[in-house]
Amino acid sequence: MNPMPWMRRVLRTSALILAVGLATAPASAFAQEMDHSKMVMQAPPAKKPETKKPVARKAAPKTAAKKPAADPHAGHRMAAPVSKPGTVKKPAADPHAGHAMPKPTEKPATARKPLSKKAAAKPASRPAATAPEKPASKVPSAVDHEAMGHDMPIPATQAEPVDHSAMGHDMGAMPDEDAQPMDHAGMEGMTVAPTEPITPIPELTDADRAAAVPPAGGHTVHDNSIQNFFLLDRLEGWNADKGTGVEWEALSWIGTDLNRLWLRSEGERIDGTTESADIEVLYGRSVATWWDVVAGVRHDFGEGPSQTFAAIGVMGLAPYKYEVEATAYVGQSGQTAARLEAEYDTLFTNRLILQWQVEAELYGKDDPRRGIGSGLSTIEAGLRLRYEFTRKFAPYIGVVREQAFGGTADYRRNQFDDVNDTRIVAGLRIWF
Repeated sequence: MNPMPWMRRVLRTSALILAVGLATAPASAFAQEMDHSKMVMQAPPAKKPETKKPVARKAAPKTAAKKPAADPHAGHRMAAPVSKPGTVKKPAADPHAGHAMPKPTEKPATARKPLSKKAAAKPASRPAATAPEKPASKVPSAVDHEAMGHDMPIPATQAEPVDHSAMGHDMGAMPDEDAQPMDHAGMEGMTVAPTEPITPIPELTDADRAAAVPPAGGHTVHDNSIQNFFLLDRLEGWNADKGTGVEWEALSWIGTDLNRLWLRSEGERIDGTTESADIEVLYGRSVATWWDVVAGVRHDFGEGPSQTFAAIGVMGLAPYKYEVEATAYVGQSGQTAARLEAEYDTLFTNRLILQWQVEAELYGKDDPRRGIGSGLSTIEAGLRLRYEFTRKFAPYIGVVREQAFGGTADYRRNQFDDVNDTRIVAGLRIWF
């Protein structure tokens, strides 16, 4: 018996079985040695923007997640990929395990950023996946996992640019690498600060200093111009038991802010007769703010013989706006005297003002011819309420009380049988 036909039949049967086996199971055999690092995955096709009216941005609607298809690789042990020269060896573990492809969400049509040149060169959509037509004996270069129902993440190094605005992501804070630098200088209403200071800086001249100071106008402080002032502080009358009387007190000055010539006078007339009066001529020198030192002469006239004194004193505005005058006198025959006066204004309104006034006189020795005793002679206190129609014109009414002391009280008691004098007065205060 010839064995050759039998062996041919056996070999043909074995070859047929082997061909059928290789044709029916190519995927499971070759998938075990698949190199996933070489896969090239394409981004999902961009959706065509719908012509809808823009609405306020809201949270992306939730959609039911598509249940991924069963993974045919589950339970299979993956063989380590074959490394090639010049490439980095990938770990054997499946990097796609537990990953899910993010689903795009619908968003109103908005302007999209232009794609890069590389992305623009690729087709906008991908044809449907088809089975490879290569022979089963060769390992396929890439497997379409999406056609097989796999949710595969896109490798960061090979994925196309993703349009995040179409997926509902707010990318306003992300920098755009393809954007051109903004030209702020071309914007309306914006200026560009100079990068370098102006050099050289011009020197300051006397003309610049003069231009920075406004011109002085009116009465400037501590200047040398001649000024003058007159104040009739009291011009009042009354009707009392002793008779109808008139009293005055006035002051005036002329000069500069530092040096002035002062004139002061006060007196009293009763029933047409001058009871007592004096006039002072003083030189004043400013020694501090609001304070002057004065020196000069005083002349008394009226009832009895006249008398002249040398005078020295101070006058000014004390703290809390008290107007103060304090003057000492040395007269003929060794007579000495002093006069102290203080005034204060209480403003009920800017025009209605109450003036408080007190004046005291002292003498060094008796002078019977003028009815003056030594020591404290008299104290006069008064309240006068005035209304200033203007600052220069103010009528007033008030009450005044004068009290005599010591030897002066004795002289008045012998002559008038009364050492006290209280009277209602009305007068006028003016200045210019």
